[in-house]
Amino acid sequence: MTSPSSSVQEARKALGKRLAEIREAAGISKRELARRCGWHESKASRFESGARPPSERDLRDWCAACGAEGQAGDLVSTARGIEGMYVEWRKMERNGLKWVQESVLPLWERTQRFRIYSPWLIPGPVQTASYITALLTSIRDRRGLIDDVPEAVRVRVEKQNIVYGNHTFAILLEESALRYRIGGAEVLAGQLGYLLSVMALPSVSIGIIPQSADRALWPVEGFFLYDDETVNVELVSAHLTVVQNHELAMYAQTFAELAELAVYGGAARQIITAAIESLG
Repeated sequence: MTSPSSSVQEARKALGKRLAEIREAAGISKRELARRCGWHESKASRFESGARPPSERDLRDWCAACGAEGQAGDLVSTARGIEGMYVEWRKMERNGLKWVQESVLPLWERTQRFRIYSPWLIPGPVQTASYITALLTSIRDRRGLIDDVPEAVRVRVEKQNIVYGNHTFAILLEESALRYRIGGAEVLAGQLGYLLSVMALPSVSIGIIPQSADRALWPVEGFFLYDDETVNVELVSAHLTVVQNHELAMYAQTFAELAELAVYGGAARQIITAAIESLG
């Protein structure tokens, strides 16, 4: 797996390469471009190397200096996407947890195939309201957010209707995710019971990776893979979006390898049932 900010840096380098191509097509040097824009030459060099992200004004000035104004809009859209790839939770959650839940609705709705790997938690599409409440209350308290937990829970529960639509969900859980007492024993028991029932849905496949499994691939960070377009990773400090094709391929390959370690059907239900029984 990559470091948290590697996707952002590689995307900035790709943008810098496009800027260099536009400049070269115009037949001007970095020094001449900088002169036309009123910059120091090193500023143009940093943009092309990806060392410094250009502002929207910078991009428009660059295109104007190269006689390529028609490309400015596309470059600005690309730059906005890059800046949205790594977003600190404090920035993302400043409008409340309800807004965060609503912000991913378009991505969920347009995704046909979900691949989800979770080493620590039961993931969103198959969570109970009580489990969601415990999770979001913990996040609210830990990060000092406004108290809109009931509204955020309502949005997330409504989002779960997607499992009954024209979408497929392949969910892989480490057995340990069944044991962490999020919200206490009663909440977890209800959550695991719901997991058993949702396994019967034709759109949902749930695999459990046993703690006893002999494995060449150790547990990695939890992630959501939306079709073959986007990966979301929740870090301690930030929300990471991966869109680089070679990184998407790495996550897809990792999911496939983890899936080979998992058990399904009756064997998976046995592990879940044992986790419920261990709660007493």
